[in-house]
Amino acid sequence: MILEDAVTGSPVPSSEPSRRGVRPSRRSETLAKIDLFRSLGPQAIAILDTQCTWRKYSRNEWVVEYHEATTDVFFVLSGVVRLKIPAASGREVLFKDLDAGGFIGEIAAIDGEPSATGILAYTDVVIARMPRGVFRTVLDHHPDVRDQVLLRAAKIIHALTDRVRDFSMLDVRHRIYAELLRLAQPKAGAENRASISPPPTQAAIAARVSTRREAVAREMKALERAGLIERTRGALLLNDTVQLRRMIKRACTGDDTDFDVEFV
Repeated sequence: MILEDAVTGSPVPSSEPSRRGVRPSRRSETLAKIDLFRSLGPQAIAILDTQCTWRKYSRNEWVVEYHEATTDVFFVLSGVVRLKIPAASGREVLFKDLDAGGFIGEIAAIDGEPSATGILAYTDVVIARMPRGVFRTVLDHHPDVRDQVLLRAAKIIHALTDRVRDFSMLDVRHRIYAELLRLAQPKAGAENRASISPPPTQAAIAARVSTRREAVAREMKALERAGLIERTRGALLLNDTVQLRRMIKRACTGDDTDFDVEFV
């Protein structure tokens, strides 16, 4: 199927629709909900909406599996997807969760190299799948969108650099501490405290730091006994983020100064 380019009006081929998922019976979703496109006018958004393949996926249904070679970009209109990458051992490594408003696949769309990331519906989701050619045209004609993508790419590089540092310098225990700090959001009016809501499962933390669930369970119990974390209904509280950073720093260098782990 050939559709008009959102900017130039020239024809752009659409990507092959995914065979998984179902088409929404009446599409009420729109890319206007995606913050990346905040600078685009209603007409451009309406054309982009027609150039995407729209699907609903049920919880635990694959949006994209590892073996699929795609350079499309996927936008999450509702729900949460989980991004996973395969490890050489065969164990899945959890990369991150992506909430409504997020997107994935922009790097593959830029360089033309298919992504090896699997996209799993963590909840029921609605996804807009945009062909590489359409995405590249938007980048070419809308500097604000291009700048946002560049900033996001820079943040991804920084995050991956942090993970490489963790795996090269930290044991499992301290990788768990670092991951808790990354997942947490500072609590307003509560110095040195943060929370993770909803609380991650032990299996999810294990996948993030490439270890077994039993190791996570052991370390979480130790942190609870020490009063450094606390489980509440709907959240995991970090009661002393400064102390957690100090323990990570000490594991690396023996220095008690704060370890720089950003809240993301």
